[in-house]
Amino acid sequence: MLAKPELPRHEFHNGNSKATCRKATAQDIEPLYLMIEEYAQKGIMLPRSRVALQRQIDLFVVAEIGGKFVGCGSLCRLGADLVEIRSLGLSDEHKGQGIGALIVNELTEEARRQKIPKIMALTYAVNFFLRNGFEVVNKEIFPEKVWTDCVNCSKQHACDEIAVLKMLN
Repeated sequence: MLAKPELPRHEFHNGNSKATCRKATAQDIEPLYLMIEEYAQKGIMLPRSRVALQRQIDLFVVAEIGGKFVGCGSLCRLGADLVEIRSLGLSDEHKGQGIGALIVNELTEEARRQKIPKIMALTYAVNFFLRNGFEVVNKEIFPEKVWTDCVNCSKQHACDEIAVLKMLN
């Protein structure tokens, strides 16, 4: 029997905690769904069905501490030169520990590997993204996003999220 290949992991140490970030697998669908649903119930993230997560699992990364799921994020291609960070979330007890930055860094490195020069997000956590090298921009510069997701959003005509952008070198 062949051994299952080890997924690449990137680590972050904060005191006694060691967070790792890796590509999501099918075993992560339920914790992904539950985390995203919790944010969606608060009105700060678009919901994702389990079926959608299963179809898009290769777009997600997850953060763990001691094998326990603590956060997630995904990267969605919007055009030849633009990707979006989506579904970025952390368990409440792990916020403010640098794990969100670990996830964003992993997604940013994936955009670099794909040679995509622009990475954007729509967010309420503007200061978090500013600390991670993004700048606030006018969301109307992203027609790819407007026609992909915003057209189906209940907040379409009263969107209060802030657009942020990071140019990759």
